[in-house]
Amino acid sequence: MVTQELDQSQVEKFGQKMIDILNSSAIALMTSIGHQTGLFDTMAELPPSTSQQIAMAAKLNERYVREWLDAMVVSRVVEYQPLDRTYILPPEHAAWLTRAAGSNNMAREVQSVAMLAEVEQGIVESFRKGGGVPYSAFPRFLHWIAGDSSAATDSVLIETHLPLVPGIVERLQKGIDVADIGCGQGHAINLMAQAFPQSRFVGYDFSEESIAVAKTEAQEMGLANAHFEVQDVARLQMPAQFDFITAFDAIHDQAHPAIVLQNIADALRPGGTFLMVDIAASSQVEENLDHILGPFLYTVSCMHCMTVSLALNGEGLGTMWGKQKALEMLAGAGFTSVDIKPNEADTFNYYYVAAKN
Repeated sequence: MVTQELDQSQVEKFGQKMIDILNSSAIALMTSIGHQTGLFDTMAELPPSTSQQIAMAAKLNERYVREWLDAMVVSRVVEYQPLDRTYILPPEHAAWLTRAAGSNNMAREVQSVAMLAEVEQGIVESFRKGGGVPYSAFPRFLHWIAGDSSAATDSVLIETHLPLVPGIVERLQKGIDVADIGCGQGHAINLMAQAFPQSRFVGYDFSEESIAVAKTEAQEMGLANAHFEVQDVARLQMPAQFDFITAFDAIHDQAHPAIVLQNIADALRPGGTFLMVDIAASSQVEENLDHILGPFLYTVSCMHCMTVSLALNGEGLGTMWGKQKALEMLAGAGFTSVDIKPNEADTFNYYYVAAKN
């Protein structure tokens, strides 16, 4: 038996990495609580304040607020003045932690860590027995994905994302038929229907709860041109019905993505276009080593996107299916022209503009 001599410096380096991971995990939970309780938003509006003053302003229990504040202080998120025992959230930090930050609000995103942990035991069981954890186990996570988009985020869809498709804005203004696949709570459809009243929009999702939310929002917005249907898009049989079809970060979740893409291709009229927005990554793990969100996205894949597909006896494509696999599957569905459009407003995703001859 050959005993390999350990590089002690590497042992210590990795040990420190694990300590950093443990601390960062704890910070993530505290950050999630700070978002949900409104503490970051409250502190962004306050001068240096005591824990009692902050608790009163946020209408929260002081003892919990004080412990949370101290966790944020040692995490270097909140600054503390020991002489007068006051805390302050620096404006440079608030720019990443408050609802006013819009799409830059990382405190909202960090909630996902706690939400994924809620299904940890189901994932462990799936490791042992196969299968997956169903969508029904993720009610809070699915609501988080749907999000409460800010006005700034809403405007990006109409003003930045859609113009990536050549000529589509003009066609939408004149009036065409549009479908959104895996529409979730339907916010994208409602935004487009509001912006383009001459066009007709329908959103498909297999979640009855999500479709109910979508319909309610459409009614509140007074939209007569937005409709929603509970539909397993793997069974969508609507040949040549639409001029434009969208799918926003939805294809990689599907149990049978190849069938869904084929159904989308079939549902397009001649000259129609499919806009598929999906995760910007490579299909090869070695090419994702420097991905800024690589560890997070593979974790989300394992604990949500992949497992919900496997729970339906699906392919388990996963979040990080990547550009190469996406192009292969689009070609397999019959799309002969696929352009990947750069989008400075959303470097998180690739924007695939696909068409058939």
